[in-house]
Amino acid sequence: MKIGVIGLGRMGGNIVRRLMRAGHSCVVYDANPAPGQALSAEGAVAATSLGDLVKALGESERTVWVMLPAGKITEDTIAELAGLMKAGDTIIDGGNTMFKDDVRRARELKPKGIHYLDIGTSGGVWGLQRGYCLMIGGDAETVKRLDPIFSALAPGLGTIERTEGRDKLDPRAERGYIHAGPAGAGHFVKMIHNGIEYGMMQAFAEGFDIMKHRASDKLPADERFDLNLADIAEVWRRGSVVTSWLLDLTASALASDAKLEGFSGHVEDSGEGRWTIEAAIEEAVPADVLAASLFVRFRSRQQHTFAEKVLSAMRLGFGGHVEAPKK
Repeated sequence: MKIGVIGLGRMGGNIVRRLMRAGHSCVVYDANPAPGQALSAEGAVAATSLGDLVKALGESERTVWVMLPAGKITEDTIAELAGLMKAGDTIIDGGNTMFKDDVRRARELKPKGIHYLDIGTSGGVWGLQRGYCLMIGGDAETVKRLDPIFSALAPGLGTIERTEGRDKLDPRAERGYIHAGPAGAGHFVKMIHNGIEYGMMQAFAEGFDIMKHRASDKLPADERFDLNLADIAEVWRRGSVVTSWLLDLTASALASDAKLEGFSGHVEDSGEGRWTIEAAIEEAVPADVLAASLFVRFRSRQQHTFAEKVLSAMRLGFGGHVEAPKK
């Protein structure tokens, strides 16, 4: 299939590469021409404008994947695309947009006959090798038509043990992508995914902080332990019930920098953690752990602990997120 991709940053560029490896044709555009030129050398067609990109996709059933930061830049890009595309075309937002914006956009594009999909995309900087977990919102017919794109981006069955009792359930989930529901559902599921991620990361961070401080001279001498955190992270990776990719990233960071001296502990939040708490409030659902993990990130910008350094190390590992510079 032929697809346009706008936004060629940490994830967008590798999405293009993974699609091309699967035999799909990509027309690409970024405000910075350098990544487009690099992808052109690898087989993509580099466009010089949004209009140029849409024209290069042909005349019918054109599909454009927008992979830009949530907010004004995505809003403006989709609005411009809506003026360039026609009935039967599809716009995909694969960034981290607030799900209510997806509901509005789908409603606004429907009279024009333009399909709109929101795709929560997880995989970070490792997506090219591992594949991307995709949570898709939109109409079922469009999702089915674009299945070759989603199948190419998803991880596939891999070596993960299959879950018993799934015989009558959607097989796409086992391959790493789902049709979550109508417009907005994809980004809603991804939003909750990221809220849970905050809580999991915070649990690891606090646990390692407690172990680090067990050597404190404020404790009785015979109850002090000078623990090797890198070894603990490593042994937990092997057979422990807390085994996870986040633990893998923590083990890697501690192995190369046991004190995490390369991190200040300044931890940003990407928006979805806040939106998850807002959704919990709307639904009157208690979310104690997720709320607390978000507030810790706020606090980290004023005072830092070893726990926040662990959080920073994990964020760098899975998403390439670099700490904000000190002010």
